[in-house]
Amino acid sequence: MHPIEVVHLEHDGKVLLVDENGNGPLIPIQGRQEVLNPLRLPTSEEIKIMGIEWEAIRETRIVFGSLVYRVVKGYPKIDWPKNWAWKDEMIADNSVHPVAREAVYRSIHRLVSKVMICNDEGKVLLGKVERGHFRGFWTLPGGYMDHDEHPSIGCVRETLEEIGLSIVLEQDEPIITQKIFTDEGISFVSFTYRSLWNGDLTTLKLQTEEISEVQWFTPQNARDVAVSYFDREALRTL
Repeated sequence: MHPIEVVHLEHDGKVLLVDENGNGPLIPIQGRQEVLNPLRLPTSEEIKIMGIEWEAIRETRIVFGSLVYRVVKGYPKIDWPKNWAWKDEMIADNSVHPVAREAVYRSIHRLVSKVMICNDEGKVLLGKVERGHFRGFWTLPGGYMDHDEHPSIGCVRETLEEIGLSIVLEQDEPIITQKIFTDEGISFVSFTYRSLWNGDLTTLKLQTEEISEVQWFTPQNARDVAVSYFDREALRTL
């Protein structure tokens, strides 16, 4: 039976895997379909037996049906472990336990690109969201980046899709913020840019499935109504 609590030790892309008896390190085989010798993350006691010192960073809760697993993310205090598993090779091996694969999946950053569109009066444009986590609330234009997309392109694309506005970004570097919001352990990274626009809001063609309306706000009012942590952090710079 898989332990309820395990440790996700990772060092520069390398992850410690063990067998059912806690012996390791072991290496996954990409594309393996059968489950002959199951691989999993080790327990803290198994790591202690191996003589590895490590530092706990955070905890992640993984739920599969009625089973709740506790995964402690840790950093090993050792030289780079070349004989450990590459994290990218764990996903495509069915012999690697789903808890280990899910832990790796959740360790990958989710990337968001947004933009503060300001006018010459010093106001900033927000849109009222019609779907997702922030439905019914005001946010900056933007969203998830495509896989092969630079963040400066992502927010321009999202703005055009959401409100029908083609923007040109200012040359300032983006405001970059990162946060893990829940014990699910998923990390979000946001890139927020700036743009100048003095047009008429009535000329915008909103994608009403996403944005129901847009409105100019003073920076203070925008901070007051914004519910996104990333939006509030960016708006503090105005």
